[in-house]
Amino acid sequence: MPVWDDLVGQDKVSEQLAAAARDADAQVTAAAGATAPPEASSMTHAWLFTGPPGSGRSTAARAFAAALQCVSPDRALGGVPGCGFCDGCHTSLVGTHSDVQIVRTDLLSIGVKETRDLVRRAQMSPAVGRWQVIVLEDADRLTEGAGNVLLKAVEEPAPRTVWLLCAPSIEDVLPTIRSRCRLLTLRTPPVEAVADLLVRRDGIDPEVAAAAASATQGHIGRARRLATDPRARERRAAVLRLPLRVDDVGGCLRAAQELVDTASEDAKQLAEEVDVKETEELKAALGAVQGGRMPRGTAGVMKDLEDRQKRRRTRTQRDSLDLALIDLTGFYRDVLALQLGSRLALANADSADTLERLARGSSPEATLRRIDAIAACREALDRNVAPLLAVEAMTMALRAG
Repeated sequence: MPVWDDLVGQDKVSEQLAAAARDADAQVTAAAGATAPPEASSMTHAWLFTGPPGSGRSTAARAFAAALQCVSPDRALGGVPGCGFCDGCHTSLVGTHSDVQIVRTDLLSIGVKETRDLVRRAQMSPAVGRWQVIVLEDADRLTEGAGNVLLKAVEEPAPRTVWLLCAPSIEDVLPTIRSRCRLLTLRTPPVEAVADLLVRRDGIDPEVAAAAASATQGHIGRARRLATDPRARERRAAVLRLPLRVDDVGGCLRAAQELVDTASEDAKQLAEEVDVKETEELKAALGAVQGGRMPRGTAGVMKDLEDRQKRRRTRTQRDSLDLALIDLTGFYRDVLALQLGSRLALANADSADTLERLARGSSPEATLRRIDAIAACREALDRNVAPLLAVEAMTMALRAG
């Protein structure tokens, strides 16, 4: 099926990208001397995909990368590039195409060294594909120095290089970079469309898919995880019980500690799955002798790996905490909807009894203050405040109302 089918609820964006892919294909064909170049083109060398979490920014960028590398014979008959079946599309989507570099990070930031490596790659001509495509999924995590390094490459691009940057909002990217990119803004997909995708692509039971899509309010990745991972459902259920546990100071402190401990456990679990394999592969590459003893002069390389793994665990813990806080915000949003008599569908319909109990026991003003307290906790975590301190302050504010 066409690569554009993965863009859930993004019809306008799909149309723009399909038109650009068609013009890009015409440019390459014209450069080969087969046809005349197009008079006007919607293709450009740098794109910026923005949208809320779960809107499918990276999915859109990957689909566009695949369409740019499409080698389907149907193109000569007027077909739109991006068939989804040819070698160019398939290898681009799975991440094995030699001319499609997909960059993501689970660290806190992307530094100058990594960005310089990308810039050097961007100056190369395509090896086997039609374009040299670089997908930067976390452009909002570029440090200021890294952003300045990237700016030069975006200002003076190589003839057949395309930059695809993804960020939550346009403000997350340096003004000098975003002014040189074509902006595409994605929206949160409709809940019904996400549920349909889960049923169609993942074979999930329709009722489970609908519940997961509603609970995550259209976040595709979280909905898939919630529908397929029992542990994710258990963690979410524990988070939604938190509002009932902040009746006294002791309850506030215990709830905060458990929330932080759960996030730490998630980080530890990921580390067990990734770090051991990563460390063993590096040791083998460095020529570790039998018994685990490392060759002379490799201690610095191993220390760098340990530091990188530590930063990744920190990032994972914060991401897990942030996910819990998003679920908590959605819970209080449902409480507020009940208090105001809104006809808005509840995201947490499975907790209707608890929602109604809290709605009767407080005022809309108090609920808004609680939502503000959760937002303040998220901001504090972004500013590197100690997680336990930030969450304890939040639970105390939830108790005060």
